[in-house]
Amino acid sequence: MKLPRRLIFSTSRRAAGRVLLAIAVLQLTGCVVGPKYRPPTVQAPAAYKEVGDWKAAQPNDQNLGEAWWTIFQDPQLDVLELQVNVSNQNLKAAEAQFRQARATLRYYRADYYPTVTAGPSATRERISARRPPATSIFDGITYNDFVLPFSVSYQADVWGRVRKNVESYREQAQASAADLATVNLSMHADLAVDYFQARSLDAEEQLLNSTVKQYEQALELNESRFQGGIASEVEVEQAKTQLQTTRAAAIDVGVLRAQYEHAVAILIGKPPAEFSLSPLPLTAPPPHVPVSVPSELLERRPDIAAAERRVASANAQIGVAKSAYYPLISLGAAGGFESSAITTLLNGPSGLWSIGLSAVGTVFDVGRRRSLNDQARAAYDYQVAAYRENVLTGFQQVEDNLAAVRILEDEAKVQDEAVVAAQRSLDLSVTRYKGGVTSYLEVITAQSAALA
Repeated sequence: MKLPRRLIFSTSRRAAGRVLLAIAVLQLTGCVVGPKYRPPTVQAPAAYKEVGDWKAAQPNDQNLGEAWWTIFQDPQLDVLELQVNVSNQNLKAAEAQFRQARATLRYYRADYYPTVTAGPSATRERISARRPPATSIFDGITYNDFVLPFSVSYQADVWGRVRKNVESYREQAQASAADLATVNLSMHADLAVDYFQARSLDAEEQLLNSTVKQYEQALELNESRFQGGIASEVEVEQAKTQLQTTRAAAIDVGVLRAQYEHAVAILIGKPPAEFSLSPLPLTAPPPHVPVSVPSELLERRPDIAAAERRVASANAQIGVAKSAYYPLISLGAAGGFESSAITTLLNGPSGLWSIGLSAVGTVFDVGRRRSLNDQARAAYDYQVAAYRENVLTGFQQVEDNLAAVRILEDEAKVQDEAVVAAQRSLDLSVTRYKGGVTSYLEVITAQSAALA
């Protein structure tokens, strides 16, 4: 009996409704296996050793957008730092990894939804007239077969495997975003370090060049005294040695200076041959850093944020491993049209459909699932340890720099006093030498101390 087309589609809709109802029931009655995530605890000091008014850190890694290098008030540095955002290749690589992590997350998030496929086909076939059995009514027949099939497959997330998997990759994407912020900070910081190293060498070269001029005057004085019979040729050669040694030191500064210039070129994405950093001696004192900044900086360190997100991702993978103990429940449905004539392909009697549910579970695997769970837990413990080590390293680095600021400030005061004393000693030695009281060796010794 030929069924009405309306009846065919009504039956299909009822079948589809049953499939959707089964999916909803399985999702609602399912449970998520695996531990609930809680951020790992870390032992934080009540205060830094170097400063007493430290406050407890709170996650604040989102406040990283400010151009921190403007505190140096150096227009040339500002221009170079902006080029890092545009042309630095390490930054581009980190950004590509972040986009890759986001794409991976979208890929696994698609498991929340069913997969629909279609595979239309058209064939013309002739059956052999001598095919067994010999009495078949189809022997020698030539016919067409037009098929327009559709299929829907869906793996129900009854035990939370898909949800835990998506959670894991979501945390990895967030960790990748923090990695990108870390690279961004590192590249800008490296540029500032290399830039100020180059400028420091410019100041050192300027000092050596001015010292060379003083030593040239000292050599002229010794040559005049030698020609007048007051000084010996030994003193002239000593002055020459001092002069040439200082000239060599001034030239040698150029080696390191060129290397820092090349490093700056790479950081802004240019070949060293196409970039030059004009000499500009560093004369301005470093800016004052408030005591509260180190703790605030620790709060927004993206490397610590990335480590914590990887702990969360590893925790979700434990749930994925646990779901392997439970059967995979899949729903499948297929439908479409098949006819021997293209004109009747979409007619009601040409319709076909099927629907089914299956469950597959592992009965015996020689401890493979247990090993997978042990592996997931070990990976979680590793990430927890790495996170805590990151936090401890952060505390160490803040302490190191606070101690360096304090100690170097004391050293700078002593150095200033040493410079004054050395210059005073040099002036006295030159006066004594001109008065014939001492040899030029005393002047050389005082010159070396003052230059150092």
